[in-house]
Amino acid sequence: MKVEITTSLGPITVELNQDKAPKTVENFLAYVKSGFYDETIFHRVIVGFMIQGGGMDKDMKTKPTNPSIENEANNGLSNLYGTIAMARLSDPHSATAQFFINTEDNPGLDFQTETEEGWGYCVFGEVTEGIEIVGAIEEKPTTTRNGHQDVPEEIIYINKITTLD
Repeated sequence: MKVEITTSLGPITVELNQDKAPKTVENFLAYVKSGFYDETIFHRVIVGFMIQGGGMDKDMKTKPTNPSIENEANNGLSNLYGTIAMARLSDPHSATAQFFINTEDNPGLDFQTETEEGWGYCVFGEVTEGIEIVGAIEEKPTTTRNGHQDVPEEIIYINKITTLD
């Protein structure tokens, strides 16, 4: 299954890995189909690490989400350049809607052990087209806005996410 993330800088196509992360993909697609991601932003961008979005509006307000999901990071997939993974809080099973795209190989984010420190971040797909858009987002200067650090100075919208097949 592929989705297209239509951003204000251009489209990013992502191939989802339903075999390795079935609950995560199902959760993500439920948000996609409901239109949840429409007009959210990439609110956290760190050069040489990742770009994160899918949960806040342009005013840095967090959108209400569905309940959190089980962490499927123990699926053999690694946080490599161009993969998409679920963002979460310190609780390993706290992911809801926010996701990030790795802009470098980040093996330190991979599953290690079933402990709070070792769970890692669940990879559930990878960018197949538009990696240059990911790079363009990563290169934008950042600032602090409404108490949040690493926010792009220019608002970068996720206009919508749609399924392609």
